[in-house]
Amino acid sequence: MNNKSNRIYLLIALLGTLVQWIIFKILYPYPDFFSDSYSYIYGAYAKLDINIWPIGYSKFLLAFHHLTHSDTALVSFQYFFFELSALYFFFTIQYVFQPKRSSRNILFIFLFFNPLFLYLCNYINSDPIFVALSLLWITELIWIVHRPRLYQIFTQAVLVFLAFTVRNNAYFYPVIALLAFVLSRQPNWKKIVGPIAGLVLIIPFIIHSENVSFRMTGTRQFSLFTGWQLANNALYMYEKIKVDSTVWKSAEAIQLDSISRSFFRHIKNDEDYRDYLSVYVGNFFIREPEAPLKQYLSLHDYKHDPGGLIAWGRASAVFAPYGSTLIKTHPMAYAEYFMLLNSKHYFFPPLEKLAVYNLGIDDVWPEAQYWFDYHSSKITAVSKPAQGYILVVFTFLFAFLHLYFIGYLVWLLAGRKYRYLPRILNQTLLVGSLFLFANFAFCVFATIIVLRYEVFPMIVIATLLLLLIDAYPRAQNALNAIE
Repeated sequence: MNNKSNRIYLLIALLGTLVQWIIFKILYPYPDFFSDSYSYIYGAYAKLDINIWPIGYSKFLLAFHHLTHSDTALVSFQYFFFELSALYFFFTIQYVFQPKRSSRNILFIFLFFNPLFLYLCNYINSDPIFVALSLLWITELIWIVHRPRLYQIFTQAVLVFLAFTVRNNAYFYPVIALLAFVLSRQPNWKKIVGPIAGLVLIIPFIIHSENVSFRMTGTRQFSLFTGWQLANNALYMYEKIKVDSTVWKSAEAIQLDSISRSFFRHIKNDEDYRDYLSVYVGNFFIREPEAPLKQYLSLHDYKHDPGGLIAWGRASAVFAPYGSTLIKTHPMAYAEYFMLLNSKHYFFPPLEKLAVYNLGIDDVWPEAQYWFDYHSSKITAVSKPAQGYILVVFTFLFAFLHLYFIGYLVWLLAGRKYRYLPRILNQTLLVGSLFLFANFAFCVFATIIVLRYEVFPMIVIATLLLLLIDAYPRAQNALNAIE
């Protein structure tokens, strides 16, 4: 592809994204808010070093607040940071793989004329920053495999660290980086130092977070949410297993189990309970106030606890061993009643908060009104439910991309047809496939699954699929020539 084509793509991307964003902000003059948004804002306002969610996005909000209080400036930065990251990714794909014009144009439209990214970046939430950082990170991995340079050790380490501070899904990123360095052609010492560099930044951050947690809650936890997630996941199978009450040694665990027994004793006659769980996004026991976890929390309030963070953190310390014990002692039931259900959500990720603007209400909480200097708590938009109708197609697209991609992988592995593909494509497929598998395993085993969490995997799998479609005729022709 020549420089003229590059300039045309660049010009269209810059002008197109600018015009789209201006029109979008006319239709949606305010950002989109939900409960997580206010947690992030509170973390920034209180200058916390640990919160319910990873603290990186709150630190970003605080830093941006020193520059301007404008909500439009904030979400505009999120959008253009994402699209600039997409530009780096797009031009890297063009240079390294030189896809056909049709594939190039499809990827271009997907990255720069996609309504999903407009709505995603309008959220006061960590999702757009995480996706942008992840795009930069995976692009660096492609360059590490294709053309390794010394500086990439540091750039990918910083990107892994930043992503790690923003979203828990980055837990497995160092493993993917390790594979990229192993596949690259460079001295062994660089292959060793490269993956370790990210951990050198991450480990002190974990230690610092645990120390802050200890001072706040009296327990060492990296995340104040992990215990809630573990217990929530385990409770999905509770009424289907026989729980030995003698395994609980602490008074807190005994109390929590008593609350759980009482809850499921009342719920067992509800014929709609399991059907209700099947359409929930996987966090029923975290969100619902009548569920055991919220009941336990309500019994353990503390004075001088702004935002309820101390109670939340101390509860998480109780929930973590409780949930992990149930999972370890009943792994098959866990696989059947949580992981299997979560697998369905993975391939058809619910829109969740993306289904409606601002949770369908006309107001924001006082935290947002104060943080962005709003004169009123009232906000407006062209339509609250419109985005749900526009974005629902991506739920099915995600499943289609996986089905198509898996089909191509089976074709490649059958008869070892991958031998007829370019080396760099095979290496990139290996790195990308490991990422997709790790993401699937992490999401299905450990966390809730919603569409906004799967935006980056969707970009990865769509790109890999387009590259495979391009490579298919070449591999097939080489195979036919041999036969």
